[in-house]
Amino acid sequence: MIRGLCLLIAFQLFSVSCFANEDPYEGVNRKIQNFNDFADAKLIRPIAVGYDKVMPNPGKRLVSNFFGNLVEVGNGLNNLLQGKPKQAGNDVSRVLINTTIGIGGLFDPATRMGLRASDEDFGQTLAVWGVPRGPYIVLPFLGPTTVRDVFSRSVESRLDPLRYYYPVNHRNSLFGFSVLHTRSQLLAADSVVFGDRYIFFRDAYLQRREFQEKDGEIEDPFDDEF
Repeated sequence: MIRGLCLLIAFQLFSVSCFANEDPYEGVNRKIQNFNDFADAKLIRPIAVGYDKVMPNPGKRLVSNFFGNLVEVGNGLNNLLQGKPKQAGNDVSRVLINTTIGIGGLFDPATRMGLRASDEDFGQTLAVWGVPRGPYIVLPFLGPTTVRDVFSRSVESRLDPLRYYYPVNHRNSLFGFSVLHTRSQLLAADSVVFGDRYIFFRDAYLQRREFQEKDGEIEDPFDDEF
């Protein structure tokens, strides 16, 4: 989490709103973000703050491990579709080890065995296939995305094991708990937002996606100057 915050700040310090030309719907997007900010401030964030206070750190780690294990299935498939069989095998091994030895994913022995988690999704797979990102858009409640990532979300939802968990009310409870836990992990990021909130979130999202799509290999814009 700390590493992610450092990357976010670094991206923003070097940002010159180079993504403005990818945002033809800024007027509508700003209104939706204002709505999302209001909903977050009045409902989601207060609950997340309460959760963060009562949940001990060991419990948070178990929750993170559990939900992280669920996305490993999608990681493996997307790595395979991107032509990275070695990484796909790593992801499959992580699922098998953490689901069994790790007691349903509550613990993460795979990492201690040298099998590092990856972070792949179908949007990144489409990027590898050459599908353009498309305009930046903001969705009610769901937040920042792009046209390409909207399509990828529908595919990702079918790769989520929770989708096939019944009864439905239990599944929905787990999904809601996942959202709450994720929001609580982002509380520390609230204090680093500066300047125009809309531009901050837009550029941070698009830069993060570019970072993911290129597996962390981002060109240094100052490289030619030295």
